[in-house]
Amino acid sequence: MSRAFVFPGQGSQAIGMGRALAEAYPAARAVFDAVDDALGEKLSALIWDGAIEDLTLTQNAQPAIMATSMAALAALEAEGLGMSHVSFVAGHSLGEYSALCAAGSIGLSDTARLLRIRGAAMQAAVPVGMGAMAAVLGLDYAAVVEVAAEAAGDEVCQVANDNDPAQVVISGHKAAVERACEIAKARGAKRALMLPVSAPFHCALMEPAAAVMRDALAGVVLRAPVVPVVVNVRAEAVSDPDTLRALLVEQVTGEVKWRASVQWMATAGVSAFWEIGTGKALSGMIKRIEKETEQRNAGGPEDIAGLKG
Repeated sequence: MSRAFVFPGQGSQAIGMGRALAEAYPAARAVFDAVDDALGEKLSALIWDGAIEDLTLTQNAQPAIMATSMAALAALEAEGLGMSHVSFVAGHSLGEYSALCAAGSIGLSDTARLLRIRGAAMQAAVPVGMGAMAAVLGLDYAAVVEVAAEAAGDEVCQVANDNDPAQVVISGHKAAVERACEIAKARGAKRALMLPVSAPFHCALMEPAAAVMRDALAGVVLRAPVVPVVVNVRAEAVSDPDTLRALLVEQVTGEVKWRASVQWMATAGVSAFWEIGTGKALSGMIKRIEKETEQRNAGGPEDIAGLKG
């Protein structure tokens, strides 16, 4: 059975995530300690005992979700279920950094610092209230592309995430995204709902953040991953470090092609997808994309006990 590890993105954060892993596995605890050291602050204290409003801030959520994924991976490694058992890794948006860290392409401390920079840059790229994102449910991808283009006018409105056959997320100027929701409903969408996000990710408005990440990534060592990384903006496996660096910059403004990425892995023979870290959002998407595949989760000690069996 060919297996892929997939890593969740923003929105999966929860107070207390990873605490049980850290208590059960010294290697998982070491991950949180290393991230705290890299950032020069007790992010772990915020994750386990803080306020959800603070954890949800993009600059905190991004390194926190990555740290929890890497702690789960450390627990899997401790049980002999780690990277030697996978054919590919992939991550949703910020989860791509987790995937690269898992594959040994970027060190843990560098990954934490990059995500702190990325989160702050994405937050700062657009004044609060100017941008928005919305999920369109029940229209196919091509229809949503047309809706976004029609709604844009002189503003930005584009597909940000092609998540699964039933869900496409759009991003851009708030008024344009609101127009797109109304057009989508008129075209037969089951729902079109504004998302509770603090910035319009994965659209042209993020260009200032892309420039910041270009500079930040230039100062970090990227190695060839131990297994190929299926990247968001191409929906195919990439192993060349310089290409991966360029695509991480492109990803800030580019589309997360999650549906196509999962299809690519399935075509390449992947029959089992393990979601590493907090939440089960990706597992649900994958089930809707490739119904014949198996989805498993590694979010806590009880999950890992089940995977051992």
